[in-house]
Amino acid sequence: QVQLVESGGGLVQAGGSLRLSCAASERAFSSYTMGWFRQAPGKEREFVSAISRSDTPFVLTDYADSVKGRFTITRDNGKRTLYLQMNSLKPEDTAVYYCAASGLPVIKRGTVNYPYWGQGTQVTVSS
Repeated sequence: QVQLVESGGGLVQAGGSLRLSCAASERAFSSYTMGWFRQAPGKEREFVSAISRSDTPFVLTDYADSVKGRFTITRDNGKRTLYLQMNSLKPEDTAVYYCAASGLPVIKRGTVNYPYWGQGTQVTVSS
């Protein structure tokens, strides 16, 4: 059972930056594909970004078109922590952000592929 705890959310003005963190309890953190998702009020949870397991030949990343070029996903396996650096934030980025873990060896965007979830952290971007 992987336990995930997000932090780093908050209120920021449009154009500002935030860095989200997700601390994992699992010692085998490096063998999980990790993802960030978000859910705005009244909307379905949507894919934001993901990073592949570190036990594959190449570490791959994937981004939703809406955040590509503004957000960067990274992981520190030694600290068992996932990060999401968010720059040039827009009001439409306002949502609860969740990190999630998957045992799959490839990146998938569907929430169904991620059995482990954190409790979420609120990001609010004011105009």
